[in-house]
Amino acid sequence: MLDKAISGSRTYWAWLGFLGLISAAGFVAYLFQFNYGLGLTGMSRDVTWGFYIAQFTFLVGVAASAVMLVIPYYLHDYKKFGKVVILGEFLAVSAVSMCILFIFVDLGQPMRVMNVVLHPTPNSVMFWDMIVLSGYLALNIVIGWHTLHAEKKGVAPSPWVKPLIYLSIPWAVSIHTVTAFLYAGIPGRHLWLTAIMAARFLASAFAAGPALLIILCLIVRNVSKFDPGKEPIQTLGKIVTYAMTANVFFFLLEVFTAFYSGIPGHQHSLEYLFFGLDGYSRLVPWMWTAAALAIVSLVLLIMPGLKKNEDILAIACGTVFVSTWIDKGMGLVVGGFIPNPMERVTEYTPTFPEVLITIGIWAIGFLILTVLYKVAISVREELAGN
Repeated sequence: MLDKAISGSRTYWAWLGFLGLISAAGFVAYLFQFNYGLGLTGMSRDVTWGFYIAQFTFLVGVAASAVMLVIPYYLHDYKKFGKVVILGEFLAVSAVSMCILFIFVDLGQPMRVMNVVLHPTPNSVMFWDMIVLSGYLALNIVIGWHTLHAEKKGVAPSPWVKPLIYLSIPWAVSIHTVTAFLYAGIPGRHLWLTAIMAARFLASAFAAGPALLIILCLIVRNVSKFDPGKEPIQTLGKIVTYAMTANVFFFLLEVFTAFYSGIPGHQHSLEYLFFGLDGYSRLVPWMWTAAALAIVSLVLLIMPGLKKNEDILAIACGTVFVSTWIDKGMGLVVGGFIPNPMERVTEYTPTFPEVLITIGIWAIGFLILTVLYKVAISVREELAGN
């Protein structure tokens, strides 16, 4: 089936070329970071996780969202998702690939990756995060490719695939739960020290991931002859609505707990994010933008009849995606470091090389996604023509 990825229109090849150029620019920036070290970034002794880990944290949720298609389709026999489940699985492959790359560039020296393999430490959450990410990547590649190949041949998938599909469901939940434990297990960071951190991660994941998938389905419909179908898109819209509502509710629970308790350590990070602290306020405009977009998205998604219009649904999904990207990315990661345990504020701003490397990794992710979608769509178009 890979032969379908090397045949396409001029637009397809122009898009791949564009993504390739951006990826190359990011790689050149990474070579500078490799030679100079992480001092090239905006990170410091007080803010040791920055733009890279912010992207990683967000994209883990995008990857986990594939389970919102797998559960209805495979467990509840919701056949309407038959056309889009492969798109969700391939989106997970692309998202996990980016997650791994962001961890790779955040480590500084790439040979440090081998320390996790050569010197495993089961008492470390990072070790288990490596296990669940690599396992989830392998599961989605095997399941997605085999089921698509079986569909192309007009036969049922092999019996051994079904146990892997069932395994992928708790595994999808685990990748985000374990990532949440990376934060919730650090007692010196009050913003992260909450029992509902994993629940917040899952809620935002099940909002942002399906929202991106809806946008991708609408794009696929416009650039190819393959139509994912209106009903699956509307059902995904309902999932986004419930998940985004839960996401906002969980965040408000944190706000209430922090300010009603009056515990300064729990208040300061939120104060910094939304009002500034000791005259420092770099993230304030971003967080209020995220809050405004979250409100707009809920209005568009909850109001009766609005999301039935696919143009409005696309706008709502875009606001969900950007809102959660800001809140779960820079807001959560950087906000947890400010103030430090000594009550000092050290602000963080990503440098140009950081941004360029980040854009390059996103381009690699979309390159992988484009190739996988090209194969899937070509198979579907071929079957529809027979």
